[in-house]
Amino acid sequence: MRVFGPRAMVGLAFALLIAGQAQAFELSTKAKAALAKGEAYAEVTPDPDGISGHVRGVVDINAPPEKVWRMMTDCAAAKVMITTLAICRIVEGDMARGWDIREHVTRRNLVFPGMRIVFRSDYEPYSRIKFKLVGGDLKVEQGEWKLQALADGRRTRVFYDNRLAVDWPVPKALIREALRKDTPKVLMNLKRLCE
Repeated sequence: MRVFGPRAMVGLAFALLIAGQAQAFELSTKAKAALAKGEAYAEVTPDPDGISGHVRGVVDINAPPEKVWRMMTDCAAAKVMITTLAICRIVEGDMARGWDIREHVTRRNLVFPGMRIVFRSDYEPYSRIKFKLVGGDLKVEQGEWKLQALADGRRTRVFYDNRLAVDWPVPKALIREALRKDTPKVLMNLKRLCE
């Protein structure tokens, strides 16, 4: 068995840190152009299984990851980010223990009816929030938020990646289009909260 010295361990820790800060997904030309203009970008595609859609979004924020994290995990801020959100509450667990279960209740809008979503979040402070549906009105929801420090930690790139599905008699293409329009709005609301 090989034993690593202190220098090798520091090097390994640094390599893991750098790997952990890699992009959540490869940025398209359109995403790069939106970020260069200070805008958020989102794309929504059908999943190969035909049941769900895949939503990916990104935004750059002129605030350190710690501040962005605080806004993203605060129920009061969630109501500003998601303008249709009527209720955000922690049902079980707490962030100090590395996870919680939250309930979101939304008001209806032109495309989506009001709904209840209960999801578990697992926290890796200041870098990642993984979430998964545990109850409510969605059929599928699973994804993550990833925060990447930029400019020596003075700025943050936020990646959003979510696989979700609903069980409504609404054309899937209409739902994907609504998500494509609404996701950048949520990301820009987060940006305004943090800056």
